[in-house]
Amino acid sequence: MEALYHQTNKQVHEVQSYMGRLETSDKQSVHLVENEIQARIDNIFSNLERLEILSSKEPPNKRQNAKLRVDQLKYDVQHLQTALRNFQHRRYIREQQERQREELLARTFTTNGTHKKILDVANMLGLSNTVMRLIEKRAFQDKYFMIGGMILTCVIMFLVVQYLT
Repeated sequence: MEALYHQTNKQVHEVQSYMGRLETSDKQSVHLVENEIQARIDNIFSNLERLEILSSKEPPNKRQNAKLRVDQLKYDVQHLQTALRNFQHRRYIREQQERQREELLARTFTTNGTHKKILDVANMLGLSNTVMRLIEKRAFQDKYFMIGGMILTCVIMFLVVQYLT
């Protein structure tokens, strides 16, 4: 049992060092490192099953200590498994965000197409080009009226707060 325990403990430490390599590996080799870590974790779990059986066969005075050591190894391996899953999840989220970013960058946003469609709809409704120009001119002037009204409202609110409080 001691030899298997020390071998399994050594494998746990190796997996911990592989986890450090996982953070620094490039995109191409990250899958290989993940698969290697998962294979080692599976091997450790099979060793732990054998260790549990062997610890139950220990003499009564050593049994409690042996089970405690096996439980500690199992706890460590479960944390390694969770850390691997978290890393895989973060990598998946990062790759998904990169794909979405690339899709957004590949998209072309144009306002000219929308403006042209509005003009086409207006022409279908029978509005002439002069009427359309008047509407556009009015929209341009209305923008200045709106900005002026917002500034005037802010000035009035400032004066009310300044003199009435």
